[in-house]
Amino acid sequence: MNRALLTIDLGFGDSGKGAVVDFLTRHTQAHTVVRYNGGAQAGHRVVAPGGHEHVFSQFGSGTLAGAATHLSRFMLVEPLAMLEEARHLRALGAGEPFERATIDARALVLTPFARAVNRLRELARGDARHGSCGMGVGETMIDFLAHGERALLAGDFADRERLRAKLAFLRAVNLAKLAEFAAALPDTPAVAQERAVLEDAAWADALLDEYAEWSELAHVVPGDYLHTIMKRPGAVVFEAAQGVLLDEWRGFHPYTTWSTTTLANAYQLLRESGYDGAVTRVGITRAYATRHGAGPLPTEELVLSAALPDARNVFGAWQQGFRVGWLDLVLLRYALAAAGPLDTLALTCLDRLAEVPAPQICRHYRDGDAQIERLAFLAGEPSLEYQEALTQQLLRCQPQLEAVDVAGLPALLARALGVPVGLLSYGAGPSAKQLVPGAGL
Repeated sequence: MNRALLTIDLGFGDSGKGAVVDFLTRHTQAHTVVRYNGGAQAGHRVVAPGGHEHVFSQFGSGTLAGAATHLSRFMLVEPLAMLEEARHLRALGAGEPFERATIDARALVLTPFARAVNRLRELARGDARHGSCGMGVGETMIDFLAHGERALLAGDFADRERLRAKLAFLRAVNLAKLAEFAAALPDTPAVAQERAVLEDAAWADALLDEYAEWSELAHVVPGDYLHTIMKRPGAVVFEAAQGVLLDEWRGFHPYTTWSTTTLANAYQLLRESGYDGAVTRVGITRAYATRHGAGPLPTEELVLSAALPDARNVFGAWQQGFRVGWLDLVLLRYALAAAGPLDTLALTCLDRLAEVPAPQICRHYRDGDAQIERLAFLAGEPSLEYQEALTQQLLRCQPQLEAVDVAGLPALLARALGVPVGLLSYGAGPSAKQLVPGAGL
């Protein structure tokens, strides 16, 4: 029987996607994990049964469970970071991960030039940062939208001269973007370091030499290769990146990503591959709300952030602080409206919430005299102006909190959202996961 399991993060990211994908891979004996959105900024932590740990960025989070990886055309690839990730997987005894990975030739490639402009743009914003990951994802998408096939694609690495020409073009494009806001940059070592990446005239040979190793190891495949994967008997897990509340069109603008984080890309890939097997859609949420970086988080409490630090989400130079709040049913209802129908939910970090005295939950907000249980979702054609107005509403709303029993949270969530909870997570490894009978998994 063929089966596709589509995962989606129902928050601002960091929901525990890596651990859930690892578990689902083991539970279904999935042969492949498909990355259907996002890029190399992912940080999906997996703790294997033997206790060894890896934070997945580009390889699928089912790798330690034996699954192959396919990076779809919606993935943004960073070759140098992928080489580094492969080195750590080898050190864990996972074999040669590139031998079990394929990369769509149409996947966009993140360059050091886009990364540098991304970071410089954030530095120019000062205290008004948007909360970037600092990897150059947004700048890469800007270049692709403006210049189409002149952007760098995974398939370009087969021709060194074409690769050199595209890199030279993208360096010039990003130097031109820098000129637009250079006057707003402070005179700091961080600025000087990023400017040097763009302004060093000797970039070509060094960068091309670094890329050569990736070119030798990477299996870049034609766009129709996913059809071959989906025809293989067994299960395939589609691994989400980031979170639906960060979606480029449905998230809270401007604190969003340049990526479609709904299930739209996964559905499109299934259609393109001619897949006609079973589909299970799995929404993932922590038992409390989190956000890494700037933007609204209505139930945030500083004492909660201090009480629930995250092993792999610490303060970063670009994303900055990891923030924690109480589970927010208003945001979850909005996430479900953006995600579309789901079959089951995975509820993670229940063990962490149980550590907190007097846990709470938010069922609704107060906005002046009004009680808000749902944020109005704009169906049809999206509008960034509308999304920005939602952001302003979210920033002024006051969460109304009530006590919650951790043991009863799964049933409460299923009733409030109308979706059964099929997977409970009480810790990092697969043995800490529990399936709920009859709930879709």
